[in-house]
Amino acid sequence: MANIAVQRIKREFKEVLKSEETSKNQIKVDLVDENFTELKGEIAGPPDTPYEGGRYQLEIKIPETYPFNPPKVRFITKIWHPNISSVTGFTPSWAAAMTLRTVLLSLQALLAAAEPDDPQDAVVANQYKQNPEMFKQTARLWSHVYAGAPVSSPEYTRKIDKLCAMGFEKNAVIVALSSKSWDVETATELLLSN
Repeated sequence: MANIAVQRIKREFKEVLKSEETSKNQIKVDLVDENFTELKGEIAGPPDTPYEGGRYQLEIKIPETYPFNPPKVRFITKIWHPNISSVTGFTPSWAAAMTLRTVLLSLQALLAAAEPDDPQDAVVANQYKQNPEMFKQTARLWSHVYAGAPVSSPEYTRKIDKLCAMGFEKNAVIVALSSKSWDVETATELLLSN
């Protein structure tokens, strides 16, 4: 990595560690390797959202061309959100004046204010727009199962248990039920077709 990028990311890394704002918002960052090209982050689910109480692990890759190109951020923790893809991750809107701290704070803010008209996951965005209460319950369940948030809907948990008892793998069951509006019959058909 170019010397300017290394110096800048070192400075930004320290800024996140020392920032009262990131501490107050329960945002953390750690080194994965000593050359600052790979970091791991953690953000807390924001209050009054389906993500509240969850801890979300992030993989952060700093490109050679940093700060002229943004870091690549991928959720390691599974999350049900219209703007976050489990495949491509999250690439922030970027200006060279932004920092690692602002990216992490922006990502946490996105959890509180989804933008379903600019989705990374069309199924999640459709549920968000067509059935907001089901979206909240689904996101809350994913937060419980994958991010350690408090227990969510007992009804959804029963449906998961029912399909798992049929021999299906839990993660596949959760994805199928979530994408099929928690309808056990259509989720079962999806699971059987795979």
